[in-house]
Amino acid sequence: MKLKTHRGARKRFKITAGGKVLRGHSAKRHFTGLKASGRMRKLKKVTTVSPAGVASIKQMLPYG
Repeated sequence: MKLKTHRGARKRFKITAGGKVLRGHSAKRHFTGLKASGRMRKLKKVTTVSPAGVASIKQMLPYG
């Protein structure tokens, strides 16, 4: 039986070839004028998901 991919997770996360789960940062859409430019620059970068959430995200993305 085929498994369904969680559509929200598919849009938000990416699994690398090594098995790490990548995610984008939040807090980039509005009130950006109040945030420092260095902070906004760091928010643009992609980061890894903490180990506590990796198993549940991989379950939502059965085919990577």
